Order: sequence, then C-alpha cells, then structure tokens
Amino acid sequence: MKKSMLVVMAMLALTSTMSAAKAKKAKKVKAPSFKVGIMYIGDENEGYTEAHMKGIQEMKNELGIQVIEKKCIPEDEKAYDAAVDLAEQGCTYIIGTSFGHESYLIQAAKEYPKIQFSHATGYQAALSGLKNMHNFMPSVYESRYVSGIVAGLKLNEMISTGKIKASEAKIGYVGAYPYAEVVSGYTSFFLGARSVCPTATMEVRYTNSWADMTLEKETAEALIASKCVLISQHADTTGAPSACEVHKVPCVGYNVDMKAVAPNAFLTSAALNWGAYYTLSAKAFMAGESFPTDWSTGYADNAVYITPINTKVATADAQAKTDAAIAAIKAGTLKVFNTSTFTVGGKSLETLIAEGGDYAKYAKYVSNGAFNEQTGFAAPAFDLRIDGITER
Repeated sequence: MKKSMLVVMAMLALTSTMSAAKAKKAKKVKAPSFKVGIMYIGDENEGYTEAHMKGIQEMKNELGIQVIEKKCIPEDEKAYDAAVDLAEQGCTYIIGTSFGHESYLIQAAKEYPKIQFSHATGYQAALSGLKNMHNFMPSVYESRYVSGIVAGLKLNEMISTGKIKASEAKIGYVGAYPYAEVVSGYTSFFLGARSVCPTATMEVRYTNSWADMTLEKETAEALIASKCVLISQHADTTGAPSACEVHKVPCVGYNVDMKAVAPNAFLTSAALNWGAYYTLSAKAFMAGESFPTDWSTGYADNAVYITPINTKVATADAQAKTDAAIAAIKAGTLKVFNTSTFTVGGKSLETLIAEGGDYAKYAKYVSNGAFNEQTGFAAPAFDLRIDGITER
C-alpha cells in the first residue's frame, strides 16, 4: 500500500507545479452509464480494504453509478491485467488502492487516455505527465494525532491510579514497514499522546507486512513483553487488539472500529473517509471538470476521523479533549507537526535545516513553526526519527 525510503527521498527532492485548486462540485447526477472500476489489495476481511469499500459504497449511494470491484489484486503484473480488464468492461474511471498498483495503473493510463485513473497513497501522477492520472491520500496524520490524545489521557489515568509510574508510560507501536507513511503516522500519534502525557515514550516494531494477523498479534505480544503499557498500530488486521484483550492492555486501532475484538482494551481507531475523495472525484469526472493531480485533505473536509470512543475503557474527558483538538485543527490553530514539540538528536528541525547536509531537503516543508505534511504531493513525506521513539 505504500512506499520505500528511496521513493520518499525522490518525492522530497522533486517540486510540483500541479494545481492545488479544489474541483468544482457538480450537481448530483444519476448516471447509470458512468462506470467506475476499483482494484483492492485485499478484501472485506482486513480493515484497509474494508475502509475503501465503505467509501465506494458512499459514492454509489450519492451518485447512483455503476461500480465493478476487483478484490485481492496483488502488486504485480496482475494489477495491470486488472486495470485493462476494467477498461475493456467500459469503466471510465479506474482506481487502485495499494502503493504497488501505481506503476501498472500508469501503464494502463498511457494506453487508455480517455479513461481517468486514480491511485491511493502514491506519488507518481504528477511526474508521469499524464492528464488522466491522479494520486490521493486523506491526511490521516490528523486523526492519528487525535487518537494519540485518547491514548495519552489513558496513560495519565494509569499514572494517577498508581498502575504505572510516569517513567513507565511506554507505548508500543505495531508498524507495517519503515516507510514515510508509517513514520508520519506513528509520529503524529506519539505527538498527540505527548501533548497530554509528556513522559510518554514509544517503541516501534515492524512486521514488514500490511496485513498479517498472526504476525501483528505476535508483535504486539513482544511489545507488551518489552513493558509497553499501551499498544497502537499501522497494520491492517485485528491481530494487535486481540493480543491486547488477552493481556488486558489498552490499545488504539486503525481503519475500523475494533471494539468487537477487544471490548475491554480498545480505545478508538484513527480512520480515513475514502468516500470524501471518491464522491468528489467522480462528480468532477462525470461533469468533465478538471481535478487536482494530487489530492489530500483531513478534518477540514471530513476526510479523516476517529471511530467512536469506547467509554468503557477511555477516560471520562477523552471526548471533550478530542473534540477540542479537532476544532483547533480545523481552525488552523493546532499544527500536528509543530516543530517546537519535537527534536531530532536533541536539536530542533529548524536548526538541523540551517546546518545543511541531509536535513536541508526538509526546508521546503517547514514554515511558520511547523512541518507542513503532504505539501505538493498527496503522499506523506515526514520520515524524521524524532527523540522519544525507538525502532526495532
């Protein structure tokens, strides 16, 4: 679903001239002749794909258009075959949901210039020079930050009740891959937790898989054995929450509500409303209007959210605190990657940029005291390893 470090470095080094303007909203049109094709990396049994499916259903309900869905499409030549098959079935808008689908979508987009193609989490649309190729990724780092507040409040409760000492407020994080998308996500989550629990630290362990329930469960168990007292994740299954339920460790999920799996451990999940993009882009393409090559937005357009807070496990003030944070993010008064809230090797990011070297490339992302994520490209770019977090 996403990117290698070389990809991230290439993305950071490039500039983009595409328009950042929003597409005009066309009037609601019932268009049974407009057909959308979508390729999923998985199926409804894993959270990432389930979230995309919900977004597609939202689009169908809003616009009344036809959709052809292809499940479990791998990140290889079969993705190209799937895209061609969708084109030959008359789809005029084709979507890929996993990072490894992108090059195959671009190949198909070159061959079918009259069909619009969109790709989730990628970075190559603008670089391809194709007018019918697009990238999109909601600003999930915003909802991860807010879910981190729920976690930090829980840590405070554990400290105040004597369950742990302040120095023992260690979070465990089950990460998929050491890519910018994952790093951006776990860092924003950590900064949210730290905003209310300043003694929090975090250990990240990678599964090197997007969806491996057994491995995610084992990784969560290893983090718990490493004295982590709360677990979160950027992985697509319920493996980690299931381990937390057994070990009675609070947890924050991803993509979907996981309360059914861990009713006594689950706090909330950071989630994306893919339907915001699907509906908006389909409206534009149906009306023949232009649409941004790269699209990303968050709470401002209801493209991200946290699932309902589990009041059985979360603190009593969690709802009020998260509501306030969301309002501040929308107002622009809360910047998730506020550079005064973290250091790298004991130094501020501005200091490192001024010193030059490898950090000079981050200058274009930093202004007004914040790292401005998803600038230019839809794909996340924050890949800094900040103090307070360790990786394994």
